[in-house]
Amino acid sequence: MLADLKSILEAALHERIVGDIFHSRIVRTESGRMFFLKKGINSRTYRCEANGLNELAKANAICVARVAAVGDDFILTEYIEGKREKSEFFEEFGRNFAQLHRYKSSTYGFYEDNFIGANPQPNIPEKDEQNDWIAFYFNKRLLYQYRLAEQNGLASQRLKAGFSKLEKRIEKILKNNEEVPTLLHGDLWSGNFLFDKSGNAVLIDPAAYYGHREVDLAMTKLFGGFAPQFYQAYIAEYPLKEGWQYRENIYKLYHVLNHLNIFGHSYLTDAEEIIYNYIK
Repeated sequence: MLADLKSILEAALHERIVGDIFHSRIVRTESGRMFFLKKGINSRTYRCEANGLNELAKANAICVARVAAVGDDFILTEYIEGKREKSEFFEEFGRNFAQLHRYKSSTYGFYEDNFIGANPQPNIPEKDEQNDWIAFYFNKRLLYQYRLAEQNGLASQRLKAGFSKLEKRIEKILKNNEEVPTLLHGDLWSGNFLFDKSGNAVLIDPAAYYGHREVDLAMTKLFGGFAPQFYQAYIAEYPLKEGWQYRENIYKLYHVLNHLNIFGHSYLTDAEEIIYNYIK
């Protein structure tokens, strides 16, 4: 399909493209519009990314990269021409992200499975998981990644023993913490937002689904976190339930296990430490 990509994009944009699109990620049209092109992977990845971006845009709460066209082996989004963040950037980001989390669904999960990084992310809930966050999170997030680690030969005996004990304690760890299913970005860290011309945050590369909002906030802290103003503004806008600090690492665990499966043993100790801190 890539051989016909220029014609496909011109049809979607309703104007001619200027320049070489096969050695550049920036697409320019005759009228001067600019877009960002990702291409080459022949899988569901790009269509899932587009569906996630479109779902986030429904909340009308925070800027999201607009999808111009998508196919089996490409996605074309608006080009975000950013600048350095303004002084109140993280306060606004935190408030807007809280508003995103006010967009709800009747059930946990999503209408399709998608991807978390390079790994599949199962989202379609079983009947008993549709309205049971603990069941959904354990089965579709922790257990899925753990079994993948076993298949990949990455599960140490210590991890296996710890995970078995964690399964018996997960109800206690997450008890009294149910919320209405919330729209999540699913993979928010510093590499998955950009700045627009006004210095506002623009979300990109989601792994969207409906879940518990504490998962999104935990992911933001996996690599050091955002500025304190982000979290202060978020909590002021949409307070968290008591005990969120205790639950933060159990939600980080999903992403640590995912990184273990993508990048290998360097994440094994982190996964073990999180688990053993909950079962000791």
